Amino acid sequence: MQKLVFDQLHAFIKIAELKSFSQAANALQLSQPSLSRKLKQLEASLGTELIDRYHRPLKLTAAGQFFYDKISVVLIEIDTIGHMTKRMVAPSAALKIGFVPSVLYGLLPEVIAMLKQACPNLEVSLKDISSYQQIAALKSGDIDIGFGRFSHQDPWICQILLRHERYVVALPKHHVLAEDTAPLSLKALTNNRLILYHQTHLPAPTTLTSSEFVSEPLLNVFAQYGLTPIATTKVSDLQVALGLVAANEGITLVPQALQSLREGQICYRKLTHEDITSPIYLHTLKDVRHPAVNQLLQAVYQVYEKYGITYRPQKFDD
Repeated sequence: MQKLVFDQLHAFIKIAELKSFSQAANALQLSQPSLSRKLKQLEASLGTELIDRYHRPLKLTAAGQFFYDKISVVLIEIDTIGHMTKRMVAPSAALKIGFVPSVLYGLLPEVIAMLKQACPNLEVSLKDISSYQQIAALKSGDIDIGFGRFSHQDPWICQILLRHERYVVALPKHHVLAEDTAPLSLKALTNNRLILYHQTHLPAPTTLTSSEFVSEPLLNVFAQYGLTPIATTKVSDLQVALGLVAANEGITLVPQALQSLREGQICYRKLTHEDITSPIYLHTLKDVRHPAVNQLLQAVYQVYEKYGITYRPQKFDD
């Protein structure tokens, strides 16, 4: 094992992922003989074959699968440590913020304005990125902090729950349910086509089997009350979903902060269920934190106070 070097490991990982010597060689910008030599050196060090070369497409041996599962995790950790070390030595001047679109349509612009008032010389950049993709982006340095809608369990990540935002139902302007201003129950919505827009699904709780758990976030809301919509349509993002609602193609649920979108075409109604909410999380790295992270958190709380939003003050551990 002492003879193992990183280029041999990366060569093996790329072959295992692409299941092709030629594609792996192209990806690593190596000749095929050079790539094959690195794999043979690695196999000689381990005393076993890792790739079944006679199978098409290439297939990992049992030992190869075991080694891949373990070493790929180690390499990701090493890459993460490398990125973090570089940022400790030369931290970025700009604060790179990741966000999910529903947060941008809400109070995020005012939070950024408040932050810039407090730190006028701070450069801020924004990146639209899903909740789960933010974790890898934090580790690689693509973002310094992220606003997301899902909780994460990761030893590298420090996470704060900012608040729970209630869902509202988005109805076509002339929908029969839009005529009543009273809050609506989920049961009253089940005879409508529900438009789904989340690209990220919920992780299954350890207490439930995958067959018992509904991972799509909006369907999960209905399932918690033992309900299932009569029909669904899956679209690529929130704006498309609201466009279909406006075109009378169905209904959807959105966080309350979004109820100003397409007001001329969509009617938003509260739900009777106060526990149907979409959480907002703020997450950053535990060990290597941008110096402006705490100022951003304070800007969030200042905006919440401005609008009378209930929250529990927290801070990232030092």
